[in-house]
Amino acid sequence: MSSSAATSTRPANINLQILAVMIFNFANYLTIGLPMAVLPGYVHDHLGFSAFWAGLAISLQYFATLLSRPHAGRYADILGPKRVVLIGLAGCMLSGVFYLLAVWQNASPILSLLLLCIGRLILGVGQSFAGTGSTLWGIGRVGSLHIGKVISWSGVVTYGAMAIGAPLGVWIVHLGGLALLSLCIIAISLSAFLLALSKAGVSKAASSAIPFRHVLGKVLPYGLVMGLASSGFGVIATFITLFYDAKGWSGGAFALTLFSSAFVGIRLLFPNCINRFGGQRVALACFVFEIMGLLLVWGASIPTMALLGAMLTGAGSSLVFPALGVVAVKRLPQENQGSALATYTAFMDLSLGVTGPLAGILMIHAGVSSIYLASAFAVCLSGALVLRLVHKEKRATAGDSC
Repeated sequence: MSSSAATSTRPANINLQILAVMIFNFANYLTIGLPMAVLPGYVHDHLGFSAFWAGLAISLQYFATLLSRPHAGRYADILGPKRVVLIGLAGCMLSGVFYLLAVWQNASPILSLLLLCIGRLILGVGQSFAGTGSTLWGIGRVGSLHIGKVISWSGVVTYGAMAIGAPLGVWIVHLGGLALLSLCIIAISLSAFLLALSKAGVSKAASSAIPFRHVLGKVLPYGLVMGLASSGFGVIATFITLFYDAKGWSGGAFALTLFSSAFVGIRLLFPNCINRFGGQRVALACFVFEIMGLLLVWGASIPTMALLGAMLTGAGSSLVFPALGVVAVKRLPQENQGSALATYTAFMDLSLGVTGPLAGILMIHAGVSSIYLASAFAVCLSGALVLRLVHKEKRATAGDSC
């Protein structure tokens, strides 16, 4: 669909057209959310490996996503978004197959862990292909004037799927173990694959290329800030269940649900605040809530404090990505803003990839609570960097006006 055609379409119809393909990203992230709350405990408690290996097993997915994201965008230009979505969903399905193989080999912990890690790597590739493809597919259906709306809905379905997936995964494992969970992941991916196969695709024209180093130079400051701030998501998503286990509490999966629900809720309640107040101001306000939430989890003496902390962290981190992304993307010409957005997003992948192992090492030496204090410090550093960038831009603007 062309941009002009999209502008004449009613908003309700635009949303329906976007959601018609965002359902594939929902399925993509549901396969990510389902094992999120159970795999760390499976690696740590059932297979007997340390917290470092539990964190690494989760983080391998993010490294694979980081490395495969540029290829997902390039193949979307060559093959079209629909085919890229199909490749991604096939990867999600294959990850479930490797989880199932890992269960069958649990008598050999090293082999079982290796199979799980292979499944996580394949899932990371599936995540980048299905996520990138569905976003570009949505933009192709409604036109480039609605890019912001497509990205917003992508975030909503992403964290909505994770909010549903975490407790659902715990319940499925309670019913039939990791084997049943693996079969559910295979079934969800296969159903989404067949549905995507039946839908009409769209063409995707590649934008004019500019050197990657030029894009990176423009995006780097805000990518670093967002990467540091994303550590809050990483320590909640990867280790909140182990934190609850260490405290002797139940309800770790529910904390992850509250985190994701607050994330989605803030995006739905405040869709225009970035345009109204500016990306940098919104990011600074978000950092305050994220720091408060992380400190509450760090100092939690009762489960309610941890639940409130997880919810505040989710609310605070909700708008960080789009708020800083708007500023970062506008630093490049319009025809190259797709490359800017992909490069900026890669910083989140990198952040989530390194957070797991680093937090695991810190847990071994300082306890599980320490990772939330360290993350709060990282978010404080993000705020300081944003203030420095704002001051630098004001000085540059004042110099230009002289």
